[in-house]
Amino acid sequence: MADPTRAHVYVSGTVQGVYYRATTRDEARDRGVDGWVKNLADGRVEAVFEGPEDVVESMVEWCHEGSSRARVDDVAAEYGEPEGIDGFEIRR
Repeated sequence: MADPTRAHVYVSGTVQGVYYRATTRDEARDRGVDGWVKNLADGRVEAVFEGPEDVVESMVEWCHEGSSRARVDDVAAEYGEPEGIDGFEIRR
C-alpha cells in the first residue's frame, strides 16, 4: 500500500456552477479519498485530498478535467502530511 499523503489543490477556469464540486466529491468517494471541496470567492475551486499517494495523485490528475461542463485552465497542488480527515464533503 502506498504511503498516505495530502494534496491541497486550487483549480481555476470555468469551475463554478458546472457541478465541479459534486463531481469531485463523487470521484473522491468512489476512489476512497478523504477530504473536502469548496468554491472560493475569486471563482476558483479549492480541494483537499488525503489517502494513499497513488490515489491522491489520481485525484489531482482528475482535477485537470473535472466535471463534463467544466473548463479547467490551471491546477496548482501542494503536498504535505495528512491531517486525518475522515470522509469527503462539500464545504460552503
